[in-house]
Amino acid sequence: MELRLSQFDFPLPPELIAQEPAPERDGSRLLVLHRRSGKREHLRFRQILEYLNPGDVLVVNDTRVVPARLLGRKRTGGQVECLILRYPSEPVSQEVTTSCLLRAAGKIKVGERIFFGEGLEGEIMPPSPNGTALVRFRFSGPFEKVLETYGRVPLPPYIRRNDQDETRVAKDRERYQTLYARHPGAVAAPTAGLHFSQDLIAAIQKKGVLWVSLTLHVGYGTFAPIKTDRIEELRMHAESFNLSEDAARTLLEQKERGHKVIAVGTTVTRVLEHVAHKYGTLRGDAGECDLFIKPGFTFKVIDGLVTNFHLPRTTLLLLVSAFAGREQVLEAYNEAVEHRYRFFSYGDAMFIL
Repeated sequence: MELRLSQFDFPLPPELIAQEPAPERDGSRLLVLHRRSGKREHLRFRQILEYLNPGDVLVVNDTRVVPARLLGRKRTGGQVECLILRYPSEPVSQEVTTSCLLRAAGKIKVGERIFFGEGLEGEIMPPSPNGTALVRFRFSGPFEKVLETYGRVPLPPYIRRNDQDETRVAKDRERYQTLYARHPGAVAAPTAGLHFSQDLIAAIQKKGVLWVSLTLHVGYGTFAPIKTDRIEELRMHAESFNLSEDAARTLLEQKERGHKVIAVGTTVTRVLEHVAHKYGTLRGDAGECDLFIKPGFTFKVIDGLVTNFHLPRTTLLLLVSAFAGREQVLEAYNEAVEHRYRFFSYGDAMFIL
């Protein structure tokens, strides 16, 4: 029987959609789901340490969220909001053309200029073949520094913000970023990693748990609306990734010794399983990942998954259901609602093992 996306739905009171992060990163709540027994436990995130053993490997995504949301004006004075969808893979200065999501009062024409601030303007180019808007940015200095000056954190649409509230804007810059973020390029955070504090990371490593990084630059396709109920018609957006040879070797060695590989987030899961299915084993690799993990998928690498609570009817929920079983996941989600867990990017977490 063909599964439909509507079978991955659950009722969620809007007040459970987290608008702010927990006061302490590792103080968020944690629902532990044991796949084999179906047992569920309710803890604090810092207690995840109790389930990690020496020799296990935590794999994290060290991508860095760039302040890719720009607020500008047309010559006529009309406001324009621009979200950069594809961050340049190499450092650039003076000029770059990239895909963007535009929102404006009135129509924006090809050739029209948008002014974002002193030293940064954009020109609307003919759209790409798939219809995505293209903007040619002109600026002074490195693009990364220009965005740090004029850009804002590209929060998901379900987190409501007043752009004039500079205190909250500054807080989002700090908290919508993992503490181990290194490589700029994401326009959405790998949110499972937001729960790790410096103290927790230190305690994990002190216990003898290995900490391994890879990079996948999370794209805005994570939040793109899905327009079909037929799962077989869904296609994943491609995102650039890098898995080093050293990281792959460490993972293989620890698995051979009988230790667990625990993915921190769906992005890590997709990279590891993409490489393993591509080559039949883990090895260093880089490129584009568009792996779609849905129920029926055979996992070759991960033994555990740390993840946030996801939106209903999404590819993220399909991935989690593929790992733990649809019925078990939906039961856990419904229990989380009953216990008033906080959902989505700034919300609480699950540990599935």
